[in-house]
Amino acid sequence: MPAPHGFVHDRRPDGTVVITHHGRAAATLRGGRAEKFLAEVAAGDPQLVMARWTGSYKFGNERTARDHPRNRSGRTGRR
Repeated sequence: MPAPHGFVHDRRPDGTVVITHHGRAAATLRGGRAEKFLAEVAAGDPQLVMARWTGSYKFGNERTARDHPRNRSGRTGRR
């Protein structure tokens, strides 16, 4: 899966953190969640942390897999 990119976070004076992805608001964090997020960003890869916190890290080959002939039948589950 390619590395996430396009995320930016903005810390507001009231302690709120707004995460945007390509200019669109993806998440707003307040209080303890905002503090925990900022600590994670400082300790790790900011793009990966923001992707995980917004839930945008899952997009990779799901669209390709959905169109595969094996997955078109409408069945849910494995044989």
